[in-house]
Amino acid sequence: MSQINEPGFSHASFHGWMGLGHKDITPPVGIYARNWGAAKHDVADSIHRSLVLKTLTLATSSDEVPLVFIDADLGWWRTPETYRQFSIRLLEELALPPEKLIFALSHTHSAPPLMEMDEELPGSEILGEWRENLFQAAFQAVQEARENSFEGVLDWGKGTCNLASFRDFPDPDPQRNRVVCGYNPEGKPDDTLLVGRLTDSTGRIRATLTHYACHPTTLAHQNTAISPDYVGAMRDTLQELTGAPALFMLGACGDLAPRYQYVGDLDVADRHGQQLAFATMAALQGMEPAGTRLDYVNTVESGASLAIWQHRARELPRELRVIQTSVSLPLKDWPVAKELERQRQACSDRTLEERLRRKRDIRRGIGDGTGYDLPLYVWSLGEAVLVGCCCEAYSVLQEELRRRFPQLTLVCMNLINGSIGYLPPAECYDQELYPVWQTPFDQGSLERLLEAMTDAIRRIT
Repeated sequence: MSQINEPGFSHASFHGWMGLGHKDITPPVGIYARNWGAAKHDVADSIHRSLVLKTLTLATSSDEVPLVFIDADLGWWRTPETYRQFSIRLLEELALPPEKLIFALSHTHSAPPLMEMDEELPGSEILGEWRENLFQAAFQAVQEARENSFEGVLDWGKGTCNLASFRDFPDPDPQRNRVVCGYNPEGKPDDTLLVGRLTDSTGRIRATLTHYACHPTTLAHQNTAISPDYVGAMRDTLQELTGAPALFMLGACGDLAPRYQYVGDLDVADRHGQQLAFATMAALQGMEPAGTRLDYVNTVESGASLAIWQHRARELPRELRVIQTSVSLPLKDWPVAKELERQRQACSDRTLEERLRRKRDIRRGIGDGTGYDLPLYVWSLGEAVLVGCCCEAYSVLQEELRRRFPQLTLVCMNLINGSIGYLPPAECYDQELYPVWQTPFDQGSLERLLEAMTDAIRRIT
């Protein structure tokens, strides 16, 4: 990417053709919606806020097959195979190559699990029809975006938000040598916020993108309502303030979550969402006009010598590039799927049975081998780069990538195109820690992903 050496400032930008789509994907009350081992309920009994699916298409011309970004208020795919079958069908219906699709999850923990029907689970019979409705919503939202595309500019601004906190907390009980999952006052969370602004040829804002790393775990086992967690109020607040659709892009938040969380109070989730929305608005208000560069023009002598800067039109980049690649990650020495299922059936503890069910599902999805080829995706959007995978990487991943590429506006995403497990740093594997025992990936996997992403970003830029 070319660099301008003269004094000046401009946002990372892309000029091309863009489209937007929107569908409601809220399931019915009574659907199976248990996502917490400690939950006493199995089915949802109310709706907090609607779950939505939004699409953004990007292309260099009106007749080109676009890149398709899907943002959905969903938690996680219970197995890689479940997403694989969903995506194969969607790509076929859309006549879209796989590297041009990113299906991103907001990671709410208060939506129905993305899984096959299971007759043992109450409300599971509704899952099949709901998942078919979800597929149709995704297809229709993409078609809507394609059919109503417009020429515009995508600019990226930077801000901060202190919603997220470090969530690996050493257990205060000296008898327990473990780290529990919750607010750690000693942590130093990544507070980086990136804001994408879509404007049309008149300068009107057509959509906003909020990229932030924070687990949507405000609501937990006490909550019995379907909810997008904080992301719902964030979207609704931004849409009221800007008059334009708001999309969410989850960052590398494996170790980040709200300071106050695991509650059943829906108002807390709304307050968290409003906090992120107002931080997004602050960043938006600080952005320069689309298509411009702020240049130094001269000095005016006054009581002080005043440096005068003015906005000038600039030529914006129109290139889109994509890379889909993979990195081989080592797997832990877990039992095979059949043995995990045997253990689950023999377990009488409700919480432990849920853990074994999830572990079994992961093992089924990745196979009974010793390694797994993890897909990763890199999109170059003019002067910005989006990179991500289906895992829940710790925030050190995005921090280190930004350190290695300080000249880039870098959007690093978790939980795109599937979901499998956490990726903690190597030093965490010496601790009794949830993300360590939850993940199927062995020590050193995050570091391998970091190097693979670094290589892919160098290739695409």
